[in-house]
Amino acid sequence: MSGSKISLDEVTRGLTDLQDTITGKVQDKRQTLVTAAAAGGLILLLLFFLLGRRSGKKKTSFVEIRRI
Repeated sequence: MSGSKISLDEVTRGLTDLQDTITGKVQDKRQTLVTAAAAGGLILLLLFFLLGRRSGKKKTSFVEIRRI
């Protein structure tokens, strides 16, 4: 066994450094994820709009009323 003791300040400093490192990485990834989600949502919205528009043209019916 070693005679050196770990002080509370050393543990606190180590955990604070670890937390700062992890927080920085999460913030970087969060911005990328938000941007990717927004772009994906926009693409899906555009795709659904175009598909709905196309199927609406296929099913259009014309009703003609004539007087006798």
